[in-house]
This record gives sequence, structure tokens and C-alpha cells, in this order.
Amino acid sequence: MIDVNCVPCLRKQATRLFEKYKIAKDRQIVLKGVFEDFLQNDGVNQPSPLSAQFLNKLVREETGIKDLYFEEKEFYNNVLLERYEQLKNGVLSSDNPLKTALRYALAGNIIDFGPPHEFDLDSTFSEALDKKIGIDHSDELFRDLEAARTVLYLGDNAGEIVTDKLFIETLNHPNVVFAVRGNPVLNDVTTYEAEAVGMHEFATVVDNGFDAPSTLTDYCSEEFMEIFNKADVIISKGQGNFEGLYGQVDHKKLYFLFMVKCDEIAKATGRLKNEAVVLKNE
Repeated sequence: MIDVNCVPCLRKQATRLFEKYKIAKDRQIVLKGVFEDFLQNDGVNQPSPLSAQFLNKLVREETGIKDLYFEEKEFYNNVLLERYEQLKNGVLSSDNPLKTALRYALAGNIIDFGPPHEFDLDSTFSEALDKKIGIDHSDELFRDLEAARTVLYLGDNAGEIVTDKLFIETLNHPNVVFAVRGNPVLNDVTTYEAEAVGMHEFATVVDNGFDAPSTLTDYCSEEFMEIFNKADVIISKGQGNFEGLYGQVDHKKLYFLFMVKCDEIAKATGRLKNEAVVLKNE
């Protein structure tokens, strides 16, 4: 459910979007009023990603633009694709290729336009192989992956998806399904971004039938939930998916992979901001 401490972050998201699209001040006042009403009423007893979904819908209707972060998604996909061979060489030359690819996938999670945080790609990737992982259940994850017949990988953001692709390629599992959002929201991946980076070469790409920046099982399509419920292992990538699933499902082999980006998630995990976690759902 939405935490009172999430509200200031959501208000900042609104301000950034209004300014990004140069919405007139008088319209901003109206839209902020509509969004504030949602936060204080309909959004109160709902998961916080639904408030982000409502905000994006509000701005899409105001601007007539379907994908509000299209340019940013294209930019970061291209930036990471340019690094792909370099990262892949680093993986192949390492003592433990799968763990190295996992570290790069965690580093990719720094790219996010939801939480109000700044990120530096160069320093994040240069530190990726040496930085301590705050919670590290990766050995259990690798054991479960080795025994799994089916793996469901819940995608998160553009740019980051390139490092997810590298991890999945390195995993070399015969039956991986990669899930994206049903429609554009924030800088989250859709089938368009998945195809653009070549994810279909290493996984079956499906959408979850919903456009919140998370995986909310009460709202996803029946087709997606059938895949979700049958998967032997689920990898939940990113803080948004963590918000929607942590404490909400009892899948025994669900793993959360993300970087902590806000104080509320730091409290929930007992870690510090900017720490990476590989957390088994328990």
C-alpha cells in the first residue's frame, strides 16, 4: 500500500513531468489538484505504483503523447548497446561468468526515472565487479536456476534491459520468459524496447497486460498470471517490481534483484541507499 513517505516522491515525479512537457502554469495547477485528489483518496489504500500509473495517464491525456519517456529509453538502450561487447568480454574473461553478468545486471538497475535520484553510469559500472552486494542470495538463485525447467524474468527499465539480456545470454537456459509492461509507463520496458535490444534472441518476450511501473498480480492479464504461477523460478528485476511483489506473493523461488534507491525501500530491506541486493522471497 502507498506509504505516506512515498507521497513527496510522487509529487516530485509530477513536477518533473509537467516541466518536461512545458505544461502551462495554470494547467499545472489543475493537474496537480487532480493528482493530489487521487493521492489523498483513491490512491491511499492502493499499491504505490498505481499512483505513478495514474500520473502518467494524466500527462498522456494532457499532451496526447503515448510514450512520455520514449527519447530517454532510446538513448539509454543505445548507450548500453554500445557497451555490450565490452561488458560481454568482461563476463567471458572472468572466473565466474554468471556472477559477473549478474553484477552487471544489478549495475544496470541504476537507470531509473521514477525515484528522484541522480546516477552516474561510468562509475556504477566501473565499481560493479568490486562493490559488495548488500544482501546476496545469488548462490541459492544459481542453484535454483540450474534445477528449473522454466524461468520467468520480470523486466524493469530501458537501458537496464541490455544488461538483463547479457545475464540471460550467459545463463543459457533453454526456457526463459522475459516479461515487459503492457503499455508505456515511465522508462519501463515494453515489447518495443525488448525487440530493439534483441531480447527475443535469448528469451520469449511477453507483456504482463498492465501499465503500472511494477508487477501487480491482481491487475495482470490471465495469460501472464498463468506463466507467473507455473514458473519454477521468478527473477524480479528492479525496485518497482519489488514494491509490487514483496510480501504480496508466496512463490518460494522468487528472487528480487535491484539497487536500493529510496529511504522507504532501504527501511524495508535493512540496507542503505545505492546498495544492490539479491534477495530471496521468504
